[in-house]
Amino acid sequence: MAKQYTFANKLNSQARQSAAECAWSAISRFYDNCKKKTPGKKRCDLAASQAARGSAPRKGFPRFKKNARSVEYKSSGWKLSENRKAITFTDKNGIGKLKLKGTYDLNFYQLKDIKRVRLVRRADGYYVQFAISVDVRIETEPTGKAIGLDVGIKYFLADSFGNTVENPQFYRSSEKQLNRANRKKSKKYVRGVKPQSKNYHKARCRYARKHLRVSRQRKEYCKRVAYCVIQSNDLVA
Repeated sequence: MAKQYTFANKLNSQARQSAAECAWSAISRFYDNCKKKTPGKKRCDLAASQAARGSAPRKGFPRFKKNARSVEYKSSGWKLSENRKAITFTDKNGIGKLKLKGTYDLNFYQLKDIKRVRLVRRADGYYVQFAISVDVRIETEPTGKAIGLDVGIKYFLADSFGNTVENPQFYRSSEKQLNRANRKKSKKYVRGVKPQSKNYHKARCRYARKHLRVSRQRKEYCKRVAYCVIQSNDLVA
């Protein structure tokens, strides 16, 4: 692909390998599910018929990502500064040197422990994720307790002792702000105009940041509740 496409030639060779591995894992997982006759929407006969008709695949099929928002480097294509406060990408894309902002101290890890570096674009900026080979051990004292959990809609969580955890409904509490931001975005959209105005893209980014905040609230709340459950019980069903 590097010889055929200019954009692929600019990218680091190991980053191309990583992208190819992700694509092939999705394709092979799909066909493995077909061979095993895994229940769900992933059916080979549907895939063949949809490919023949030229229609879009259903949810669960491998999808082509037109606008990829992340790139993953392995051991080459990047270089950390001496104080580990900046990272430089050395391929032909012209990203250059980026200042790292965060609370994690990379001096605690050796460079050989960093297996992969992923550059991710989100609504509020760019993030650098480091995949580090490290043994994580959390020592806990056995509690001798077992618990059964049921996750629902009315209550976020109900256990076998009759205790319930209320559903915080982060989306419902932010729905008015989301609808208002969506209306402002729609007002600045002009049909048939390419590219759209800068004000439209600013409104679109504001709307995306609000959705990102809601998704982070949900994720962190789930992590906090799950951590409390596993810390206070030895067996969870």
